[in-house]
Amino acid sequence: MKLWTLATSLTVSLLILSGCGTPTPSAPASAVIDKTLPTVTLTKSGLIVGMKSVAFEWHSIVDPKVEGIYIYKKSPKKEGKSKLKYYTTIKNRFATHYLDENVMPNTKYTYAFQTYSAKAEGVLSHSIVVTTLPVLKSVSWIHSITDMPRVAKILWRPDPNKIVKAYIIERKDLEENKWKKIATVEGRLNAEYIDTGLKDNYVYMYRVCVLTYNNILSTPSKTVKVVTKPLPNSIENITATRNKAHKINITWSKSKQKDFALYYLYRADKIDGKYVLIAKLYNNHFTDKIEKDGKVYYYRVSAVDKDGLESPDKKNSIQGMTLGAPRAPGIIEAKFLGNSIKIKWSKTDPRSVKFMVRKKHKQGWFKEDVEEYDINNGTTFIDKKIEPNSIYTYTVYALDKNSIISAPSVEVKVVTPESDKVIPEKILKNDFAKKVSVPKVVEPKAVISPSDDLDLSGL
Repeated sequence: MKLWTLATSLTVSLLILSGCGTPTPSAPASAVIDKTLPTVTLTKSGLIVGMKSVAFEWHSIVDPKVEGIYIYKKSPKKEGKSKLKYYTTIKNRFATHYLDENVMPNTKYTYAFQTYSAKAEGVLSHSIVVTTLPVLKSVSWIHSITDMPRVAKILWRPDPNKIVKAYIIERKDLEENKWKKIATVEGRLNAEYIDTGLKDNYVYMYRVCVLTYNNILSTPSKTVKVVTKPLPNSIENITATRNKAHKINITWSKSKQKDFALYYLYRADKIDGKYVLIAKLYNNHFTDKIEKDGKVYYYRVSAVDKDGLESPDKKNSIQGMTLGAPRAPGIIEAKFLGNSIKIKWSKTDPRSVKFMVRKKHKQGWFKEDVEEYDINNGTTFIDKKIEPNSIYTYTVYALDKNSIISAPSVEVKVVTPESDKVIPEKILKNDFAKKVSVPKVVEPKAVISPSDDLDLSGL
C-alpha cells in the first residue's frame, strides 16, 4: 500500500513539473455518454490565471474505469459564439493539474473537462470562463535629458514588481515609422540608459518596455523626445594676407558660441587638397611663418566647443600667399671700355631697392671663378677687375627691402682681347636684338655677346 501511494505521488509530481504535460491530443473515440463516470470538479483554489498561461487543479479521480480526461476550449474573440471544441487529452486519470500556455494576455477563454473510459464518455463539466491578465504596464515615470553632444540619456523609475528582469529600450527618429529595439538593460533596479553615436542637432524618440523573468513584455512607456546638441556656428570673415615676406597672417571673426573652447586652424596646398591641423588657438589670428617666396596655401578655421563638437568648415577656404620675388632687372647695355667692362640695367620692379651682380670668369675649358657685387645705388656696374683673353659672364638680380631676391636677368657674355691694349670703345646696346656683339676692329679686339640668345624685347 505504501508503495502504491509513493508511486501515485511520484506520478502526480512528474505531471505537475511537466505542466501536467500537454499530451498529444487525440479526438474522442465515441459519443456514448456514461453518467456514472465522475465529473471533473476544480478544487477551491483550482484556477490560476496569468498573462500567458492558465493553470487548473481538480479533485482526484478515483473511479478505476476512468482512463483520462478530455479538455475543451474556445476563445470568444476568435470564434464568436461557436461551441466548445476539443482541445487536448490527458491520458492518465491520476493527473490533477493542467497548464495551458497557448493563450494571449487580456483575452477571454472558456474551458470544460470530461472524463472518459474505454467504452464511453462522462458528463461534460461546467464551463469555466477565464480572462487572462493584461500585459504589465511599463515604468510609471520616464524622463530624457536633451542638448547633449551626440548623446541621449533616458531615466526611469524602477518597476516595483519583483518579476521584472530587464528593460527594453526602443528608439525611432522622425523619419522612421517603426520602433527599433536598441538595448536591453538588465536588472530591475537599473534606472538609466545612455545612447551614444548620435547625429548632431537631431531629434530622437525613446520608450521603455518591462521584461519579466518568464519573457513577458509589458506595454510601452510613454514616449520621450531628445534633441542632440547642434554643432557650433561656422567661422566667418576669414582673411589671409598675400603680400607679407616669409609669412601669411590669417584672421577671422570671433566665435559667439556660449561654450566656445578654442579654434582649429587647417592648411592645405590645394583648395580641394588634404587639410592638416596646424594650430589650436584661443585668439582669432595666427601668423604662419614660411621660408618660401610666393608660396600659396589654403586655410580653414573651425570653432570647437567645450564638448569637443567642431563647427563645419568644408566650404569655407581662404587663399594666402607669401610675398613673391621682385621682377628680374633688364640688362640694356654692356660695354667694353678697353680696361674695364660696363654693365647697365633697368629697374623693372618698384619694389627693387638694391641689386646684385654675379660675375663668372672663365679661363680655359674647366676653370671658372664666381664673384658677387652688391649695388646699393644706381643701375650701373663698372668691372675693372678684368684680364685679357678671358670670358666674363654677368647676371643681375634685384632685391627688395625684405632681401627677397628676384629671378636672374639674362646673362651677358664678354670676351676680352688677347692683350691689354686699349681699343676704341664699342657699345653693346640694342634693346630688341636677340644677339649683341662688338663690331670688328683692328687686333687686339674684344668680343661681347649674350651668353645665350639675349632677348631684350621684354625690358
